[in-house]
Amino acid sequence: MADTAVRLPDPAVEARLARLDEVLAGLETTPGPALEAVRLLTEVYGEALARVLDLAEQPLRERLAEDELLGHLLVLHDIHPEPPERRAARAVEKLRPAVRERGGDLEWAGVDGRVARVRLSTGGGCGSGCGGGSADPLEAVRAAVLAVAPELESVEPVAAERRPAPAFVPLSTIKRRLPQEAR
Repeated sequence: MADTAVRLPDPAVEARLARLDEVLAGLETTPGPALEAVRLLTEVYGEALARVLDLAEQPLRERLAEDELLGHLLVLHDIHPEPPERRAARAVEKLRPAVRERGGDLEWAGVDGRVARVRLSTGGGCGSGCGGGSADPLEAVRAAVLAVAPELESVEPVAAERRPAPAFVPLSTIKRRLPQEAR
């Protein structure tokens, strides 16, 4: 039966998630049995996903976690098999090519407590959307990291390591000088 099941394309899933957000926002203003039903259903589905992970061998667990939709559900239910640091680092690496295309660079610097740290340098054209249309590259990085690792509280930049510019040393100053007698 799984072979013949029709899967929703990503845009259709995104549209349903957007509509779900709208419906849930409406429910939150009207507490009652409907909101409790959503909460209970979410808890049961979370338990079902946890049992799937318990039964899955490591390669399958990794594949499930790498799927964008499943990964978000695993995070939602607090059962993602990868630590938040690893998920956040992967999100930064996914953004890095876009930042580099605009003349900047982005590098994962680790986690300090519940704060993700990144090194971000914005090149000439990076100020206008290095990561998916945001006017601020750091905001794009924050959104991407916190989407996959909401356990983290924030994303902060760290100063890029400054390397001194190479000094020009004339070749004549480093040539070995021959003794006067040998000339």
